[in-house]
Amino acid sequence: MEVIDTRELWTRCLKDIEIEVSKANFSTWFKNTAVIKEEEGVVFVGVPNEFVKDWLVQKYHKLILKSLMNTAEHIRSVEYLIMKPEMRIKHSEETAPQKVSMSRELPLGEATINKDDNLNPRYKFDSFIVGPFNELAYAASQAIISKPGSSYNPFFVYGNTGLGKTHLIQALGNEVKTRYPEKRVHYITLEKFSIDYINSVQSNKPNVFKEKYRKYDVLIMDDIQFIGKMEKTQEELFHLFNTLYDANKQIVFSSDKHPNFIPGLEDRLKSRFSQGMIVDVIEPDYESRMAVLNSKIKEQKIPIDPEVIAYVASSAESNIRELEGNLNTIILQTQMKGKMLPLSEVKNLIKNSIKPKKNVSSREVVKVVADFYNIDENSIYEKTRRKDIVKARQVVMYILREQFSVSYPLIGQKLGGKDHTTVIHSCDKIKNDIKRDPNLASEVEQLRTMFK
Repeated sequence: MEVIDTRELWTRCLKDIEIEVSKANFSTWFKNTAVIKEEEGVVFVGVPNEFVKDWLVQKYHKLILKSLMNTAEHIRSVEYLIMKPEMRIKHSEETAPQKVSMSRELPLGEATINKDDNLNPRYKFDSFIVGPFNELAYAASQAIISKPGSSYNPFFVYGNTGLGKTHLIQALGNEVKTRYPEKRVHYITLEKFSIDYINSVQSNKPNVFKEKYRKYDVLIMDDIQFIGKMEKTQEELFHLFNTLYDANKQIVFSSDKHPNFIPGLEDRLKSRFSQGMIVDVIEPDYESRMAVLNSKIKEQKIPIDPEVIAYVASSAESNIRELEGNLNTIILQTQMKGKMLPLSEVKNLIKNSIKPKKNVSSREVVKVVADFYNIDENSIYEKTRRKDIVKARQVVMYILREQFSVSYPLIGQKLGGKDHTTVIHSCDKIKNDIKRDPNLASEVEQLRTMFK
């Protein structure tokens, strides 16, 4: 067993943490921190101010504890202490470090997650912002909460990453727990469900696995989009679904794709998923992004120039997580400097966090669309009237025009020398068909998100 002092302990932990978080967040939240002492398995981490303390507790506590527990075998918890500048100097230059026993074999327990149901208690509807981008999903969740197992069962919510799907479905689970204490709620990712199933087979205890999941009144499964290649897991989920559904137990799924477009998903599961309510969460509009920012600012009670808020709202168009990350950086700098930051300083502060608009070639668009519709990409350039190929070609034209503002003549040139009037007709057709055909609208929206 290796012996390590507190300074070395924290150094090693920071190396692990640096791999898990962005460079900007690491510099923002972990600078000027140190392990002050360790007593009976409790590590006391010193932080520069109350704001950093709150943020580490809310956002990084689990990661910090994981790193410490993986490093020292007897550590069980973490506390955070605010250090005055003179304390930091004294600690770094004069304080004799303690000795801590190390081991990298200790299993990690969840620090903030309820071990019985896997729900994070911080996910509540009180902090969930509702806007045009997610109002249908929110409304459906409220109907489910009023009558679990009766309204919209199963409930399948899908959309791009960073749009609040996990917050929504976990808030649903937490609300059901509050209203119906007798109901057994369980949240799990598909990966964990699959691992549980494989372990049950290997240990020759399949019935234990079946009984475990069939006892729940509300089962919430996240990241279902990865199930395509898991044939045995699909079969087990199919039977579990039937058992829960027949018993009027509520089933909730989340995915980054509509079930019809999850590669390798069996038709019988697609059919089951379609029995209830399938709803998408789309990219938030400008007003919704402003609402998210204003809500967070109100929570923190930090003054920020309205011009800055507007700039941040326009800087992260597709991802709420990025939006909040930029705001957190601004809030911290505002608090540390004790004044509102001018727009010029904010632009420089978050410039590396703003993703440039992606440019792609026409061939890349053709390849993505062809793969999506499962056709040969070369066929899109050929002169053929096969309906599936014509549709894919028109969708390519529409995306090139609407998303990348490519001129009609250039689109025609790139797609086998088509006349620009043909391109105009194709784009107009897709635009009109989207209004009448929700399936096509969903397909095009999913394709467009692949280029963002």
